[in-house]
Amino acid sequence: MSIRLDPNLLPSLLASIQQSEQNQSVSTQQLASGRTVNQLSDDPAAAAALVQNHNQSGADAQFLQSLSTLQSRYQVADSALGNVVTALTQAVSVGTEGANGTLNDSDRQAIAGEVQGLINQTVSLANTTYQGSYLFAGTKTTTQPFTLDSSTNAVTYNGNSATTSVELSNGVSIGANVPGDQLFQNASGNVTSALTDLYNALTSGNNIPGSVTEVQSALNQVSQQRVFYGNALDQINQSESFLNQDQLNLSEQENTLVGANLATVASQFAQAQVANQATLNATAKVLSLPNLLDYIK
Repeated sequence: MSIRLDPNLLPSLLASIQQSEQNQSVSTQQLASGRTVNQLSDDPAAAAALVQNHNQSGADAQFLQSLSTLQSRYQVADSALGNVVTALTQAVSVGTEGANGTLNDSDRQAIAGEVQGLINQTVSLANTTYQGSYLFAGTKTTTQPFTLDSSTNAVTYNGNSATTSVELSNGVSIGANVPGDQLFQNASGNVTSALTDLYNALTSGNNIPGSVTEVQSALNQVSQQRVFYGNALDQINQSESFLNQDQLNLSEQENTLVGANLATVASQFAQAQVANQATLNATAKVLSLPNLLDYIK
């Protein structure tokens, strides 16, 4: 009986060696990176999905960074308005005290001095800045919005009435500002005029109760306008939660797409090593090792 030899034995053995070495190389890459896809040719569909995943994750990161800055900006604005509310509350209190008919002119002048201090404080708060930009100037953020004439206590608004919006996440936007004239010189309650009128009423002794009512209206109006910042901060918190969760979901998706099971990959690496060694041993038995090396060269 004749024995049939494979005429392509040597090329087949060399191809097996090459394949086992390639398997070892792939397993080594996967063990080092923790991924099954390390180049486009590994899995084109997964690689394309991974690119989209990274793009979305990068967009989320940019939104989160913007939200952090916006949150700080709103917190500063809200704090300033909170201090304005405190100042107006104090003005109502001292104005009510000044309306007491038992007070003499000297007493009322002393209270007027307190109101003057509240006027100065309120104008300073209306000129609050964040990172060098005025918060209550509309879109004229480089212009000081309010100036006080110390001789008459008249307050001039130098900003504008424009508003802007900011995107919290894809397709979700909110207003970015409330103009200073809407906050402090609103027809429903004019903060600067009310305080000036109270000061004048106390120094003259005329219509103090009416001026106190005017300040109370301004207080109510500012409190209503301040709600904008409270609501905006709530929306920012909600957007931050959404974006953080989205990033977590994207990370899990990425792991599903290209994450390597390290135990499985380690097993595959060991199998590739065994296969490679077995092929080398088989080749050595068929051909002399020097001849094999000459062929490889």
